[in-house]
Amino acid sequence: RISDGLGRYIEAVKTTLDPSFTLDGFKIVIDCANGASYKAAPEVLWELGAEVIEIGNNPNGYNINLNCGSMNPETAAETVLREKAHLGICLDGDADRVVLIDENGLEVNGDQLMALIASFWKQSDRLRGNGLVATVMSNLGFERYLNEIGLHLKRTPVGDRYVVEEMRRSNYNLGGEQSGHIVMTDFMTTGDGLVAALQFLEALVFYEKPATELLNKFLPYPQVIKNIKYSGDTDLLEKDSIKKIIADSSERLRNDGRLLIRKSGTEPFIRIMAEHHDPDLIKEIVQIISHAME
Repeated sequence: RISDGLGRYIEAVKTTLDPSFTLDGFKIVIDCANGASYKAAPEVLWELGAEVIEIGNNPNGYNINLNCGSMNPETAAETVLREKAHLGICLDGDADRVVLIDENGLEVNGDQLMALIASFWKQSDRLRGNGLVATVMSNLGFERYLNEIGLHLKRTPVGDRYVVEEMRRSNYNLGGEQSGHIVMTDFMTTGDGLVAALQFLEALVFYEKPATELLNKFLPYPQVIKNIKYSGDTDLLEKDSIKKIIADSSERLRNDGRLLIRKSGTEPFIRIMAEHHDPDLIKEIVQIISHAME
């Protein structure tokens, strides 16, 4: 029996930071999505010295993720602007993913957060493997940024389980998904949104720069995503006509872009994603492929 689980977790989370670390002078909005973190996350930030503005911290058994949290960060963004906070932290219901809000109320996804942590850890000689692991959905601009600073990106299928498997296989200590699942195996064996947010706060204090500057490490490539619903008894991706259209489209993007087509693992959809610096080109390509599939 563990009667003090909350206290143990709070202390464990704080040990991911230097004992002298403080958030004195920071005003932070924390949206707990009416979920697992509704007690722990505000408490950790308060104990570290921040002025904490809590939202999504009144769970009733039915309102988890309801118009709040990382899946609906609009309320947090409005609160950051209204309260003139330094940033907002949006966790999801089970608190394993995080979306950050900068001081201008703009949402920042997991790719930008991983880019910052990777460069910060590289500078402090904490990054193992000279790179990190992310999924095929991470933006091409993210990969190009890592290459520019001497790091490389290993891609896996979508799903944090695949990210963790590759991290273990290749002895990496940083990985994650664009959606905000960030895995840091120096601290945890799976994603923890609060721990990931604290690593960002550590960089914020270290660099003494506003969130908007730190969380815009790269310019994302324009990206178009479309889902095509299909019947389970039809394998569209094996049709010769579809294969040819996909091959031709890939060739058009070859020099400065990327085309990803995959079946969803949880829904009857084929997901089409195209990236290129020319947004009109990827719109055209996705339209051609989706029309052929439909």
